Amino acid sequence: MAGYLSESDFVMVEEGFSTRDLLEELTLEASQATTGEVAAFFVANLGAIVRKHFCFLKCLPRVRPFYAVKCNSSLGVLKVLAELGLGFSCVNKAEMELVQRVGVPASKIIYANPCKQIAQIKYAAKHGVQLLSFDNEVELAKVVKNHASAKMVLCIATDDTHSLSFLSLKFGALLKSCRHLLENAKKSHMEVVGVSGCPDPQVYAQSIAEARLVFEMGAELGHTMHILDLGGGFPGVERTKVRFEEIASVINSALDLYFPEGCGVDILAELGRYYVTSAFTVAVSIVAKKEVLLDQPNREEENGSALKTIVYHLDDGVYGIFNSVLFDNICPTPLLQKKPPTEQPLYSSSLWGPAADGRDCVAEGLWLPQLHIGDWLVFENMGAYTVGTGSLLGGTQTCHITYAMSRVAWEALRGQLLPVEQDEDAEGVCKPLSCGWEITDTLCVGPVFTPASIM
Repeated sequence: MAGYLSESDFVMVEEGFSTRDLLEELTLEASQATTGEVAAFFVANLGAIVRKHFCFLKCLPRVRPFYAVKCNSSLGVLKVLAELGLGFSCVNKAEMELVQRVGVPASKIIYANPCKQIAQIKYAAKHGVQLLSFDNEVELAKVVKNHASAKMVLCIATDDTHSLSFLSLKFGALLKSCRHLLENAKKSHMEVVGVSGCPDPQVYAQSIAEARLVFEMGAELGHTMHILDLGGGFPGVERTKVRFEEIASVINSALDLYFPEGCGVDILAELGRYYVTSAFTVAVSIVAKKEVLLDQPNREEENGSALKTIVYHLDDGVYGIFNSVLFDNICPTPLLQKKPPTEQPLYSSSLWGPAADGRDCVAEGLWLPQLHIGDWLVFENMGAYTVGTGSLLGGTQTCHITYAMSRVAWEALRGQLLPVEQDEDAEGVCKPLSCGWEITDTLCVGPVFTPASIM
């Protein structure tokens, strides 16, 4: 154990104790609070993050994972990932400060923002962060002037038209521009040590092939390039169009072709959603409701009453933890904390945030039983870009987080052993915090990577 995470950082739970059990306890405590103020809160299953890490190592044994701090900068996440030996990809001073405050050495940090403030470049230089990215001449000149000892990674543009975020519109140098940038770096005595991309899962092979071309350009110009950063784009949930295992297979095949084992290239990846999306569940309370009669003549419900829709207002909305509605075009689906009787009728319903804004709509077109003020709704897969996003602006965390881990997962983390995942529970049932793991000494896997340095 490296000592980043201790038992005091989370709730230790026994096998069979589920997320729902913990949520019921916490919502009951929140409802009985004497302050009268009820706020949304998260339950974070750190064991799920451990499981994801071992899965990554098994599927991509040649790739060293770096965590994209911007995705979720909560302390529990940073500590467990540091304990697992990950490096950290930071986009600003606030994130570098936060990671180093946890105890992560500068040698495990990448300043992976091709658009950096001069003051933050100077901060990286002062605090020993050596690896920086760039994609244009202006950015290169800023680093030459303010961090002369930096090691640069050239970020290339890739086809990410199928990605959730079209980063190639904003970041990345076109392939035809790379030689010119490499020449300028050489003239400025700035060492370019690698190539990174912002790929979509469907074009990893193309991205790796283009990186090989840039490596060859760099070698011709005298750069010693030894880092390939695959970027991100790995899914955070199982039910996606392209599964992680399929992506890993494509990457492994492309690496074998363009960067075969023993070629001397250190292969990295920057993962955010992959690690944290499914680990976080949020509970949100209903603070107001309104019944709206639908103006549809000659139509009534089965009981003879007029048709209606129910508008529920939550204590958080799309300008907070549900920002994925705006940015990822996701429609969150709630789970009811209290299971209603089977005979209870369902009503057309919608969920809205607290802002006096017509765009603060969390979800529409839902069919829910009659709910009441003070009832809790539960949303799963809420770990990405919902927690700690204030670090992007130097802000602070507002929602309370309860971290939990099973004893089996904790022992696996302490011993860096590989948990074996059992068959998944039936769809719609809250998964146990243990993820149903057991430890086996017979499963042969590669060693857990604990990098001493990325340089």
